[in-house]
Amino acid sequence: MALLHRSLATALGALLLAGCNGTATGPDQQAVRHYGDIAFKPCTLTAPYLTTTVEAQCATYDVAEDPAKPEGRKVALNIAWLPATNEGAATEDPVFFLAGGPGQAAVQVWPVIDAAFREVRKSRHIVLVDQRGTGKSNPLACKDDEGRNAYSDPEDLSEEAAVAFARDCAASLQADPRFYTTTDAVRDLDSVRKALGAAKINLVGGSYGTRVAQQYAMRHPDSTRAVVIDGVVPNELVLGSEHARNLDAALALQFQRCQATPTCKARFGDDLRGQLRALMTRLAAAPVQTDYRDPSTGELVSGEATAGAVAGITRMYSYYPQGAALLPLVLNEAQQGRYGSLMSLSKMLETQVGDQFMHGMQLSVICAEDADLLKADPGDTDTVLGSMLGDTLKAQCGAWPTGKRPADFHTAWTSDIPTLITSGELDPVTPPRYGEQVLKTLSAGRHLTLKGQGHGTFAVGCMPKLLGRFLETANAKDLDATCLDSLDYVPPFTSFNGWEP
Repeated sequence: MALLHRSLATALGALLLAGCNGTATGPDQQAVRHYGDIAFKPCTLTAPYLTTTVEAQCATYDVAEDPAKPEGRKVALNIAWLPATNEGAATEDPVFFLAGGPGQAAVQVWPVIDAAFREVRKSRHIVLVDQRGTGKSNPLACKDDEGRNAYSDPEDLSEEAAVAFARDCAASLQADPRFYTTTDAVRDLDSVRKALGAAKINLVGGSYGTRVAQQYAMRHPDSTRAVVIDGVVPNELVLGSEHARNLDAALALQFQRCQATPTCKARFGDDLRGQLRALMTRLAAAPVQTDYRDPSTGELVSGEATAGAVAGITRMYSYYPQGAALLPLVLNEAQQGRYGSLMSLSKMLETQVGDQFMHGMQLSVICAEDADLLKADPGDTDTVLGSMLGDTLKAQCGAWPTGKRPADFHTAWTSDIPTLITSGELDPVTPPRYGEQVLKTLSAGRHLTLKGQGHGTFAVGCMPKLLGRFLETANAKDLDATCLDSLDYVPPFTSFNGWEP
């Protein structure tokens, strides 16, 4: 993941294996290259806050929006092909990368993680397909009157407003949201595979992309050579059902790192969770108007510090170790009545993360696949997120055109396909126990838990080397992963200058 000293915005870009708004650019008139039946033209993948660019080949591929109406409305899938760096020795089984979310786009995500696949790219082509409803594949973008994505600050959106937002968004789309589910995406991926002429493909998915990978491998086992799933979502899991408790469990582990560091404990005390609870209670009762620096312009602006802003910061910054290391300091500053850093980081979340998630596509997935299974849990009551996330999703799904899921959608994926599963020890959304759960039904699988890491591990330590080795051999059990033993925890920040030496 990106380091804090490069900039917090860049580090935030690695959240959920995405976060930077990558774009494909290039002259319209360029030499055409064919990969199977698809014609590609040169393009450059870029992302804000990154100085590197990725040269690629880009194309679109039309698929039917409604599979029962092949002559009806089409979805032009946005595709990028990254040829193997040693094309002459390239294998016939490309790697399909599947982005997270739900709501993120593979082409947008790629510039952030390209370096993690340097070994993989030596001998394999990479194929990026923006899942329908994301990126440039007919995105189901929902914006409010001020142009903000609903994902930006959902904790401060009332249930009534959230429902109205969903209803208005659905009515504004040039799409039928019923056909933007994981099952539709799996069908698209196989259509692209056939068009490329690949008999087998390798699947690499992160976060929600692990659901897509498992569903594809379930439906098309003969077309799947190997699978890598990072931050895994078990098929049996109902999205949104455990987010609140998973976050609090991860925060407990992360705050323990502060308690184990004498300078951190002396600086912030021994009850960080209690301080967080008190801060949110105070702001829920009386939000505070305060001045802060806009992180994009440096301009001094005014805004309202709310409990929702605190919840959003706590949730998203716990996803990666550098952000989690900053949380005790930022929350303590706010608890002392100094809200500037909290507000600046909250604004950065709104501008840099919100636009990476197509909220409409997210609703199409969750409403069809999970919402009817969401149930209130008393265990959510005293958590940072509470029950609002699940309650809001269920309410919005009542106003959203809802598709269907296969009867076996939520059954465990059982397979002998070689599979590498990776988890971050401190992951606040897909904890390591999920990886262990999925491993139970994979006879050729292996699960690696990375010490001190959060959500998204592809770029951590020697993982790029391990990814390359596994996809070369398709043998997870014999993979020598001892190089991961050198990983350690990121020390908590005790001031804005960093941690103690």
